[in-house]
Amino acid sequence: MHPSHQRSIRTFAATFLGISTLITVSTAGAQELTGTLKKVKDTGAITIAYRDSSVPFSYLDGDQKPTGYAFEICQKVAEAVKAHLKLTNFEVKLNPVTSATRIPLIANGTVDLECGSTTNNLDRQKQVAFTNTHFLTATRFVSKKSSKLDKVEDLKGKTVVSTSGTTNIRQINEVNTAKSLGLTILPAKDHAEAFLMVETGRAVAFVMDDVLLASLAAGSKDPAAYAISSEAISAPEPYGIMLRKDDEPFKKVVDAATAAIYKSPEGKALYEKWFTKPIPPRGINLNLPMSEAMVKAFANPSDSADPAAY
Repeated sequence: MHPSHQRSIRTFAATFLGISTLITVSTAGAQELTGTLKKVKDTGAITIAYRDSSVPFSYLDGDQKPTGYAFEICQKVAEAVKAHLKLTNFEVKLNPVTSATRIPLIANGTVDLECGSTTNNLDRQKQVAFTNTHFLTATRFVSKKSSKLDKVEDLKGKTVVSTSGTTNIRQINEVNTAKSLGLTILPAKDHAEAFLMVETGRAVAFVMDDVLLASLAAGSKDPAAYAISSEAISAPEPYGIMLRKDDEPFKKVVDAATAAIYKSPEGKALYEKWFTKPIPPRGINLNLPMSEAMVKAFANPSDSADPAAY
C-alpha cells in the first residue's frame, strides 16, 4: 500500500476514534444526570417543602412567608445544587406540607427537599432518604403547671393529644399499651391545634418533640403557665431533611452541602440564631443552647437513624 494511503487511513482511524471518544464522553455526560439532579437541570427549579407551625425549624413569619432553621439550611442546600449544576437561571419553589403529606409528596416527586422537624427513623428510611442530622430531640409532654404533671405515670386515665402522622403519636400509643395507662389519645391536624387543646383544657397534655413544645410554650399567651415533663418518652431522636430514596447522586450533593455547613462556624452561628436569640415574628427566645450531643453530631455529620449513634 502506498505510504500516503496508509497515512490517510491512520488519519481517518484517528479522526474516527476521536469522534467516537467525543460521542462516548458526551453520552457519559448526559448519562451522569439522573433523578432529582436531572429534574432540576431540566426545569431550572428545585422545590422546597416547608411547615407552617414547626417553630423554629420551619414556620410562617409575620408576613406569612416561610422561615426557620431547617428552612434556612434548605436554602443553602439549594444554592449548593445550583452551583453543582452550574445553573444561571434557577428558581426555588416553595410548597407547604403537613406531617401527614410530607412523605407522600417527597415520594411522588412533588417536592425535592423537606425542611421541617422530621424524625429520621428506620421505618421512614424504607420510604425516603435523609441527609445529615440537623437537630436532636426527645419526646416529652407539655401541660399546665397547675396540673402538676411531670412523669408519664402522672397521665394515667387522662386525655392527651399528639399530632397525627408523627412518630410521637405512635410512641404514646405504645407507652399507653405497655404501661396500661388507660389514656384517651386525641389526634390533632398540626402542632398549633394540639397546643390549643391543652390551652383550652380539651387535653391535659400534648405529647411531641421537646423542642417544639418549648417553642409553642414560649410563644403562648402565658409562657410561665406551662411545664415540659422531665421524663422523656423516647431516646434522642435525629431530625433530618428528607429527600427521595435511591437517588444517590442527589444525596451526595446534599450530604456534602449539609456537612460543610455543620462542620463550619456557620453551622454553630445558624443554631444560635434560631435557638438562643429572639426569633420572628414575636421575638420569642427558646433559650436552648447546643447540647453536647448536638456539638458531636455537627463535628461528625451523620444520617444515622439510630439514637445510639448520638
